[in-house]
Amino acid sequence: MRLLKQQIERKDGSGFAVLLPEEPEDMWHAYNLIQPTDTLRARAIRRVSKTSDAGSTASQRIALDLSITVTSTDFDIASGQLHVAGRVVSENEHVKLGSHHTLDLELNRKFTLEKGEGWDSVAVEMLREACDTEKRAELWAVVMGEGIANICLITEHQTILRQRVEVAVPRKRKGDIGGHDKGMNRFYATVLSTLLRHLDLSSSSSTPSSSADKTIPLLLASPGFVATAFLAHIKAEATRTTNKPLMTLLPTILVAHSSSPHVHSLSEVLASPAITAKLSDTKYARETALMDRFLMLMRQDDARAWYGPREVERAVAKGAVGRGGGVLLISNALFRAQNVKERRRWVGLVERVKEVEGGEVRVLSSLHESGKRLEALGNVAAILTYPVEDLDESDDEGEEIRNAGGVNGAEEMII
Repeated sequence: MRLLKQQIERKDGSGFAVLLPEEPEDMWHAYNLIQPTDTLRARAIRRVSKTSDAGSTASQRIALDLSITVTSTDFDIASGQLHVAGRVVSENEHVKLGSHHTLDLELNRKFTLEKGEGWDSVAVEMLREACDTEKRAELWAVVMGEGIANICLITEHQTILRQRVEVAVPRKRKGDIGGHDKGMNRFYATVLSTLLRHLDLSSSSSTPSSSADKTIPLLLASPGFVATAFLAHIKAEATRTTNKPLMTLLPTILVAHSSSPHVHSLSEVLASPAITAKLSDTKYARETALMDRFLMLMRQDDARAWYGPREVERAVAKGAVGRGGGVLLISNALFRAQNVKERRRWVGLVERVKEVEGGEVRVLSSLHESGKRLEALGNVAAILTYPVEDLDESDDEGEEIRNAGGVNGAEEMII
């Protein structure tokens, strides 16, 4: 995402940002940035009807700039299309003030965003991440089994299923002369050709969005020995064709075991110590390791791992998510809440942990497996710096929070 212009006041968060999405990942950032009550200005195509003096009506499609107050957003992950609906808030000769319109945001077409409630700290951080040119694709992965393969792209914010490959492979039968092996070779050839189309090794990098000096790893995972056999097929094909880009890719390939050939197995694969060690510099691996640590502490039942809005807010109010190991795990889905008060609640929690308590905050993507695991825990969890008992008891909650100093008005936030 390219930041063309920015005028945001530090004191009250008022102002706007002019942004230009340049790659599919940018549409995901735009989806997270744009919230209800925001003002969005972008180019739109409208069908306009005109009535002549003779009474005949003619219609034509025209391009014009429209400003709307956002009411809802719709993001299609597979196609990367973002549709933003709202009411028109600026005068226009072709569109009535207050009429409904949907803006379709597209790549390489700029838009201007002004936050209805001001740019809070979370929104500013999201903007910074969106415009950080160093944030690139982190990992390609092929999760496969006999006759089925899922080709995925793992970025800092999404796990995207790029393509699913299915090839009929005959089952092994007694007396069958090579039928199964021929089927598997045909399957491997299909998966490799499909994978190479997505990797685009003919360019200077493995993805159009990656920098030339960064090598993006390729992870092959499967039950049994399918992934190992596929790696052998890749090596043989690279040698046979003397394909230099493919030969360059070979050292980056990692092979791991998975319990199934489906995408959800990625979470299990990336949690394995061997893979975590090799991918320790990736954001996804770090988040997966944090979720594993949280679940381990929860199993140990030592009162250092708590989840759920009420319990986590109580822990923060007690100062237990601070320096010395405190970590707040929160899903970015909470910052897309349509209720303004609800969004402020989570922004206040994040600011308290980071700025007052000095703890670590990890905003997990709802499109990563780690974020989906957190969703099952209420979208918010915390690793405490020291054990705190009975956070889930329903005693005098309001008095307890007030005595602890509150979390930006937390006496109103407890549920």
